[in-house]
Amino acid sequence: MRSVVTFFLMIVSILGTAFAMAALAADRQTGSRAEGLDPYPVATAVTIFKGSIVAVNDAGFAIPAADAAAARVIGVADEKVVNAGADGAKIIRVRSGEAYDLAATSITQAMVGDIMHVVDDQTFDEATGTNGVVAGRLMEFISTTRGMLFIPRGGCRKAGIPDGTYSANEQAILADTLN
Repeated sequence: MRSVVTFFLMIVSILGTAFAMAALAADRQTGSRAEGLDPYPVATAVTIFKGSIVAVNDAGFAIPAADAAAARVIGVADEKVVNAGADGAKIIRVRSGEAYDLAATSITQAMVGDIMHVVDDQTFDEATGTNGVVAGRLMEFISTTRGMLFIPRGGCRKAGIPDGTYSANEQAILADTLN
């Protein structure tokens, strides 16, 4: 057993040095961006209003959030952008990693902590909707038609993950991990 462990450690050591980059020998300018404010290219023929819920489509372009196939919520628009040009002709700044005061259709205090779903670009609900687009997690109940929705940094998972190939317990764990 000792020789197997020694062999394993030797392989890890060799692979570690084979793929390691050289350490810095001088100062390096490292780019960064503000926490929770990210730029996304906007889809063609789209208007996204400041304060609206924003999603990305399968091609990775920002669109107004909707219960649409393959949409994935990424946050709340920090500005209004009108893209009359091609995909990516305009960029929008989107905030995430915070709770946002948004409209709801019919929520209750008992839903605090639950996953919410997109209705449109300003509204969420506990009901899954046709495509099950996850909007975020209800952090505070304000009224039956208003709540504080937490949208995680980088957005929410795509709808349909996890799927029926997992047991109910596995689905619950994955859903909490991915949201």
